[in-house]
Amino acid sequence: MVKPHEDHRAHARGKVSVRVVTVSSSRFSKKEAGEEYTDEGGDTAIAEVRKAGHRVSGRSLISDDATMIRRAVDDFLSGKDDVLLFTGGTGVSPRDVTIESVRPYFEKELDGFGELLRRLSYDEIGAPGVLSRAAAGVVGGKLIACMPGSPGAVKTCLGAFAGEFSHVVFIARGQGRTGGGRRRRSVHGD
Repeated sequence: MVKPHEDHRAHARGKVSVRVVTVSSSRFSKKEAGEEYTDEGGDTAIAEVRKAGHRVSGRSLISDDATMIRRAVDDFLSGKDDVLLFTGGTGVSPRDVTIESVRPYFEKELDGFGELLRRLSYDEIGAPGVLSRAAAGVVGGKLIACMPGSPGAVKTCLGAFAGEFSHVVFIARGQGRTGGGRRRRSVHGD
């Protein structure tokens, strides 16, 4: 018997369109001043998204500013992309406002996303791995994920989760009841 998640993956579209937004006040200041800057977290996100077989539609850099973050979400929700990835602004610094700015949009939060990243990070770097407030959720049939800005955390996170993007979008759009029949509820509430 085919398990529901296997059925969903089989019916989900394999490739989704992903937008990457880096949240970093220091990099944004350099960009605005016309100075050179690097964005290793954004570079890593793009590489991991492509490695998972998805398409990167665009990339931007914004400051740790709630208004700019919300504008990025609004632009994404009014566009055609399937997934929005934020890198940066998920720590415990007073300037880290990505989670507070994005979480109110979530119709459903994927609690396991942050839990998975923190567990994998703990395995790699120890207790500092639990300082991330990474979060993900769905809204309007689209996925939004907020990750730390460090390249290592981005690689860990997307290496474990980017392969599920199509599956999440498929389910979030209400397409998970395949086969035309009534779905039985599992003991896990699926």
